[in-house]
Amino acid sequence: MLRTIHRTIVSALIFSQDGKLLMGMKDPQKGGVYADCWHIPGGGIEEGEDEVSALQREIREEVGIDITNQKVRLVDDEGKGESEKTLSNGEKVLCKMDFHVYRVDLNQYVDEINTQLGDDLVKIEWVDVSRLENYKLTPPSQRLFEKLHLI
Repeated sequence: MLRTIHRTIVSALIFSQDGKLLMGMKDPQKGGVYADCWHIPGGGIEEGEDEVSALQREIREEVGIDITNQKVRLVDDEGKGESEKTLSNGEKVLCKMDFHVYRVDLNQYVDEINTQLGDDLVKIEWVDVSRLENYKLTPPSQRLFEKLHLI
């Protein structure tokens, strides 16, 4: 039986000026959850961080975008999920997550935005929202997008 851990996760719906949504895929071998599924960038809050500071750090670490001077608006804090996760020490745990999702609208078009893979993402892509149903989404992402009427 796996040990259970609880995490508060902050993530962002990051939209470009031309309406594309930034999506990523994590590497389960590097501590990510939901192998081979697409989701919005984000991650766990570290001790002593507030949600917005954690979100700014996670977005910078995962996709190389500085959202420090961007308007950040909470859009949902009711999402839940759970998945098996491998910790950095190799221990497998059941990770129960509470999701706090923010929206960030960048004033740049996709071809003007510099992104950089980092942290535990192995792929990122700017997605036309009308094509979201063509992506294999994490269960929490699927529920979020349905709730927000994006799919």
